[in-house]
Amino acid sequence: MNDHYSESPVVFNCEGQRLIGIIAQPHHQRIKIGVLIVVGGPQYRAGSHRQFTLLARDLAENGIASLRFDYRGMGDSEGNQHTFETVDADLQTAIDCLMQHRPELTSVIIWGLCDAASAALIYAHHDLRVSGLILLNPWVHTEEAAARVRLTQYYSKRLLQRSFWTKLFSGRFEFFSSSRDLLKSVRSIKNSIDNSDIKSVVSSPQTLTATNFIEKMCIGLQCFRGNVLFVLSGNDLTAQEFISLKERHRKWRVAFQKQNISQHIIPQANHTFSSNEWRNEVLNVSIQVILKENK
Repeated sequence: MNDHYSESPVVFNCEGQRLIGIIAQPHHQRIKIGVLIVVGGPQYRAGSHRQFTLLARDLAENGIASLRFDYRGMGDSEGNQHTFETVDADLQTAIDCLMQHRPELTSVIIWGLCDAASAALIYAHHDLRVSGLILLNPWVHTEEAAARVRLTQYYSKRLLQRSFWTKLFSGRFEFFSSSRDLLKSVRSIKNSIDNSDIKSVVSSPQTLTATNFIEKMCIGLQCFRGNVLFVLSGNDLTAQEFISLKERHRKWRVAFQKQNISQHIIPQANHTFSSNEWRNEVLNVSIQVILKENK
């Protein structure tokens, strides 16, 4: 039993299915804003290397209540598995649950990693109870974006590495395999350019392609009025794809000019911020956003 906080399991209903979550709540509530921790990828509420469990406990130690939970079809929750594009109902009912159990809360900040960050960005502007977003390495993957990142982040850097030239001159460099990968990346970019004029025609609201989920994210960013913090890893291809997207596309560049949007990069961090140092840095910048919103 911790002297500063407690954890309680909760069961709540989402479209006829029971969802399972854990509320971490400080014994002495100081912050009137709660945090909904949204799980990214095929994960359950603990997260890789217990990331979300540790985050929730650290927040509670700092007087901040939070809920981490399993989507429908994941972990201990009922129902069929849902992709991140189709979890609006899960997010809405999770916020309902947190605010019902902690009635002193005035609003909620959504904290999400990878495709959970993407889901939060799509959802948040529809729910006035959401006052802020903390988004880590949002998922914006397309073949064209991945190809560009491979060319700019991998192949260009390889040419500057001594190990590359050592392998080349020693005969250990797999030339044909590397050439095929390089040509595949170039071809992906070329195909994307060739098809760019017809993408808006073939996409439809009924078909969630990569293009329109990214467009939904951009619309969400443009419409959301609360504070948004993007936390990006310096050693992660997902983060690099997101950086490339916002640098190359005008709508994203314009959206990022809003006063309520900030960015924090942790240069050496991997995708899940797996070291204690990176995890603590994420915690500290997250708390800063919450305290700012709490004023």
